[in-house]
Amino acid sequence: MAAIILSARGLSKHYDGIKAVEAVDFDLQAGQIHALIGPNGAGKTTFVSLLSGRIPPSAGRITFDGADITKLPAHERVARGIAYTFQITSIYANLPVFDNVALAIQRKGSRTLRADTMAALARVGLDPMADQIAGTLAYGHQRLLEIAMGLSMDPKLLILDEPTQGLANAEIDAFNTLIRAVTPKTTVLLIEHNMDVVMDLADQITVLNFGETLATGTPAEIRANPAVQSAYLGG
Repeated sequence: MAAIILSARGLSKHYDGIKAVEAVDFDLQAGQIHALIGPNGAGKTTFVSLLSGRIPPSAGRITFDGADITKLPAHERVARGIAYTFQITSIYANLPVFDNVALAIQRKGSRTLRADTMAALARVGLDPMADQIAGTLAYGHQRLLEIAMGLSMDPKLLILDEPTQGLANAEIDAFNTLIRAVTPKTTVLLIEHNMDVVMDLADQITVLNFGETLATGTPAEIRANPAVQSAYLGG
């Protein structure tokens, strides 16, 4: 079994008595693609916001790469190797596509900034659009730009929140190829509604429902799980 790169124990987030995430135990194996699925309102985005440091937990503990990161702010988790692309695109809309990625690469102290930036854009097929203002890109291309920004930091863990939203079928195929290529060097946590993508890419799947873990297993195990079929897959 691969080493555990990230682990959460008893992770909870409550808002005025509402249990958005409740006592979740979660292990992420290094080098794998792990998908997080569940109905709308299941707590998926809250959970990954806890992992990335965007919000503090009400209870529980998170370790990453052998260290306790529970109280670390988001920027320190980025420095340790966690990159998180948001469900709503978080690009610099008024800057060119090239500058968006160059700013991300600068943070790691690149000496070959232009070459590294163009290589990152080429990985997601955006190199022909390097000079275009990012905010004028189609929504799907903005998502790809955000992924390029995340990958350009050479993260140990890449968290992708609804990355295929707005992508055409051909772009989804290219996305799947890209994500397979970044592992096992980079571990991927994928929050995704497109079940074809999930079943095609994921080594492991965790299902959240009402803020709690409903099931964890391989795609075949999740597809065959009666509780998951009832709560989410509609089987």
